[in-house]
Amino acid sequence: MMQQLLTGRTRLPGFEDEWSEIRLGDHVNYVKTVALSRAQLDAKSSLKYLHYGDIHTRSSVLLDAASEDMPRANAKLAARAGLLQRGDVVFADASEDPAGVGKSVEITGTPNTGVVPGLHTIAARFDKSVLADGFKAYLQFIPSFRDQLLRLAAGTKVLATTRSYISSITLTLPDIAEQGVIAEVLRDADREVEVLRVRLAKAQDIKAGMMQQLLTGRTRLWTVPALVDTRR
Repeated sequence: MMQQLLTGRTRLPGFEDEWSEIRLGDHVNYVKTVALSRAQLDAKSSLKYLHYGDIHTRSSVLLDAASEDMPRANAKLAARAGLLQRGDVVFADASEDPAGVGKSVEITGTPNTGVVPGLHTIAARFDKSVLADGFKAYLQFIPSFRDQLLRLAAGTKVLATTRSYISSITLTLPDIAEQGVIAEVLRDADREVEVLRVRLAKAQDIKAGMMQQLLTGRTRLWTVPALVDTRR
């Protein structure tokens, strides 16, 4: 579904306008990040902190920093960082395998105390008249976006993404209205996938418990004896 909608091979009802080519660097500003190690973070400070490792390990492409549990940083240590806003896209700038290149999250909410982009991240603030909120989270799944980043990614053991790489990317995109509807369709699909993921996890837990009962003999199986055929 993503491949069809994000490339324009499938159009949603009511949309027929031609897509336009844009260069991302013409429509973006970058938020200053701050590099703090895990050892410098805590669970009590008021300022929330987005670490690149937390981008790589999450399944959702949307991040509500106002409600989600996140590492925290002392405000003095992170004083030079810019505060993230709703609609900002935060990329992990390093990956050990090609699948992680371009991995990102879009910020959907921020706490009153603030949230900052952290170690090995690139925080991009795109022009909202060019890239719709909600749609930006799915840039990482557009084939031409990933292909261009992979060609530029440098390094041997670690594949790097830089601001200049992101800025140099050109994409063919629909207008804001169509982007918004595409994002809504993809969010609905994500929610359905999450429901199925929860159901699968519960089924796996039930199976694991059943195996423990059966393989240790704590639960025994029983059979019904076959009836004797008295017609013979």
